[in-house]
Amino acid sequence: MSKAGMLYIERDTLFHRLDGAVKLIMLLAWTVIVFLFQDIRVFIVLFIIGLVLLMSAQLPWKRIRLLVWVIIVFNIFNSIFTILVSPAYGSEVNGTTTVLIDLGYEVLTLETVFYILTLSMKYMSLMPISILFVYTTHPTRFAGSLNRLGVPYKIAYAFNIAFRYIPDLKKDFISISHAMQARGVGLARGEGTLIQRMKHFAAIAIPLVQSSLARIDTVANAMDLRGFGKNAKRTWYSSSPWGRADIGIVIVCVIVLAVSITVRVQGFGTFWYPFNS
Repeated sequence: MSKAGMLYIERDTLFHRLDGAVKLIMLLAWTVIVFLFQDIRVFIVLFIIGLVLLMSAQLPWKRIRLLVWVIIVFNIFNSIFTILVSPAYGSEVNGTTTVLIDLGYEVLTLETVFYILTLSMKYMSLMPISILFVYTTHPTRFAGSLNRLGVPYKIAYAFNIAFRYIPDLKKDFISISHAMQARGVGLARGEGTLIQRMKHFAAIAIPLVQSSLARIDTVANAMDLRGFGKNAKRTWYSSSPWGRADIGIVIVCVIVLAVSITVRVQGFGTFWYPFNS
C-alpha cells in the first residue's frame, strides 16, 4: 500500500490544504442538504457549485473519470429500473397525469420522466463533492483528524486502511481479468454475448475475494507485530491544528445547513414540476 497506490492526488490547492475532518463535515452537510430537498432547481445549483469547486482542485480527468462514469452508469440503470417498475410514479407524487407511452401493463407519464430527471440530478449533485473528498484527502491525515474529533483511533485507522486498499483492489481486479483473458475467457466487447461476459466477470469475484482475504491477513499480522491497539491512545505523525480556512469552512457549512433546514421546514423544496397549471 504505497503512496503510488493511494487515491490521493497531490496538489497545492485550498481543498488539499483543508483538514480531512473539515472535508468530511463539508461532505456530510452537503449530503444532508441534497436529501432535504426534492427540487431539481436546487440540485442544478448545487451541481454547478460542485463543478466549480472540483475544477478549482485541479484534479486530472484521467484519474477521476472512472468514478464519474460509475456514477453516470448508476444513474442510467436506476432511471431505467424506475421506468420499468413504476412508470406512473411521478403522477402519484405530483397529482397530475400526462401520458407519454402506453407500456401495456402501465402508462409512462411526463411527470415520471421529470421525477427521474430530478432524482438523477440529486445523485449528480453529490458527485463533485464526493470526488473532492476522495481524491484530495490524504488517508493518514484524515485518520488523525478523525481521532482528534473524538473518533477512537482504531476506527480512524480503519478508514486509513480502506482508503489505501481501494486502489490495490482495483489492481487485483485488472490483474485477474488479464490472466483470465490470457486463458481465453472473453471479457471485452465482441467476445461473447452480454450474459456470457457478465458470467465471466462474476467469476473474477472468487479469486478477488481470496486475494483480498490474504492481504487482510497480512496487514492484520503486521499490525499485531507492531503492537497496534495495545495503548488506549496514540499520536499521529501528520496531525496538524485547524487553520483559518478550516474554521471558516465549518462555519459556512453550519450556516448553510441551518438555513436549508429552516427553508425546508417552511415548505420549500418538495417535488417541483414546471408544467403545473
